Amino acid sequence: MNALFLAAAEEPQPPLIPHLDELVIGLIAFAIVFGFLAKKLLPNINKVLEERREAIEGGIEKADAAKIEAESVLEQYKAQLAEARHEAARMRQEATEQGTAIIQEMKAEGQRQREEIIAAGHAQIEADRKAAAAALRQDVGKLATALAGKLVGESLEDHARQSRTIDRFLDELEDSASKAEATR
Repeated sequence: MNALFLAAAEEPQPPLIPHLDELVIGLIAFAIVFGFLAKKLLPNINKVLEERREAIEGGIEKADAAKIEAESVLEQYKAQLAEARHEAARMRQEATEQGTAIIQEMKAEGQRQREEIIAAGHAQIEADRKAAAAALRQDVGKLATALAGKLVGESLEDHARQSRTIDRFLDELEDSASKAEATR
């Protein structure tokens, strides 16, 4: 070790400047490593970078195509939605018109039925009134005939005479009833 110290002490060399033999060995090692990297590693790196660039550009193109397709589908969806809304509005309008027509038909039918019921009621009332008047006329006639027979003291069983007497009596009653209504 002493020899090493002596050799180092003989030659004063600045510490930042390497020896010539170290410099030559370093340059040769650098050239070998650089050559190896240039021949083997650099083409692989360039190949991977190129594939990556192509994948990115392809992805961008695919994204653009997908964007265009999505916009097209969106426009179709909007058109279908607008058409569906228009169709729904048309159907609502038709339903409203049909409902109005049905209501009008039902009102007309109800009115017609009501008028039929009222007419039937009036006809029934008129028939009942006529039947009651006929029955009353007959009963009043019998009572009047019996009363007249008692007053006159003879039998008024003769049908023709009975009818004339009844008719005359009822006509007098109707006249007096008409005068009483007129004075009201």
